Amino acid sequence: MTDIVKTLSMAVPYGQLGIIALPGCENLAKKIDSYLIRWRNESKSTVHKDNNSITGYLKDSYIINTNFARFGTGEGKAIISQSVRGYDIFILCDCFNYGVTHKIYGRTIPMSPDEHYANLKRAISAIAGKARRITVIMPMLYEGRQHKRADRESLDCAMALQELCHSMGVSGIITFDAHDARVQNAIPLYGFENVIPVYQMIKALVNNVKDLKIDKDNLMIISPDEGSMSRCIYYSTVLGVDLGMFYKRRDYSVIVDGRNPIVAHEFLGTNVSGKDVVVVDDMISSGDSMIDVATKLKGLGARRIFVCTTFGLFCNGLESFDKAYADGLIDKVFTTNLVYITPQLLKRKWYVKVDLSKYISYIIDTINHDTSISKLLDPADRIKAFLIKKGLKEPETESGNEAD
Repeated sequence: MTDIVKTLSMAVPYGQLGIIALPGCENLAKKIDSYLIRWRNESKSTVHKDNNSITGYLKDSYIINTNFARFGTGEGKAIISQSVRGYDIFILCDCFNYGVTHKIYGRTIPMSPDEHYANLKRAISAIAGKARRITVIMPMLYEGRQHKRADRESLDCAMALQELCHSMGVSGIITFDAHDARVQNAIPLYGFENVIPVYQMIKALVNNVKDLKIDKDNLMIISPDEGSMSRCIYYSTVLGVDLGMFYKRRDYSVIVDGRNPIVAHEFLGTNVSGKDVVVVDDMISSGDSMIDVATKLKGLGARRIFVCTTFGLFCNGLESFDKAYADGLIDKVFTTNLVYITPQLLKRKWYVKVDLSKYISYIIDTINHDTSISKLLDPADRIKAFLIKKGLKEPETESGNEAD
């Protein structure tokens, strides 16, 4: 049992814990639930076990039984089959899980982000204001790529955040690696936590790559574009290695699929020849840009290329990455299990899944106990401790808590 769990065992919960898993989040919710059950039962504190005023602290499951029914027309509704009055509710929502399907007029179709978002609103509506607090955990932010206005166009993400918080009573949003976290300005009086899974990515990288040397002579962090610079600066700082960046030259005279097409990726940085490189980004969408960057890096003499992204969408399929792996362009691709992962992707030799269920469990447990999550959001000490433990860094100071 970690120091975090020991600390929480002495804190009084904000309300009875409840987790609602939207369609497509059931497996992630079960993993989170199992951690919470184990931690609370392992707690040696009698503060909650012997206090009858804190009901439901120890349960067989914290998942609220919720059914999302569909009519033949495609219309739907949410049905909660137990009381949630006074609960501290956490709703898990994967708006990008196209593995969930439903039937419309006899035809089976995958659920779109809009339909997942509609299910989220249905769940909140079914709670009917009876919960003490509602927190939405939306790992990949709904419409997060439409975060700013460049012309006469909609501001979808900002509108969704305002609808959830201003109109539907949501107290806070927890998201991961937001495309642009400044979208939180749409709800300045509400909680918005943008979690970056740096520690989990570095841990997976070290555990899955043999002979990895973390120093300026052997490793370099690469940002594939200007937008990823802030997260890459953090990676390079905690690892103590150099940073390089690509910038995109676009053709602003035309618009293809709603954006100006990329003409070329230009590199800025020190020499990468003979070094392992880690390309860090928030998502892989089509994957074309990532493969173009890998091709440029190989042309500059990079040794091994590892891709670390929070969300692996692979909208255009896996074939281009299969070819890149076969051609020696990319060695490993790391993505989290925060969005839907196809069975085909899990079978790929070049793919590594980074499990975030334990980390989310820590976040939920900490917030439920009305305790600060600041230490969970800044993993610098845990990263240093892990690298020292693996013999990849020299000991400096005593490390903080360990949280996976």
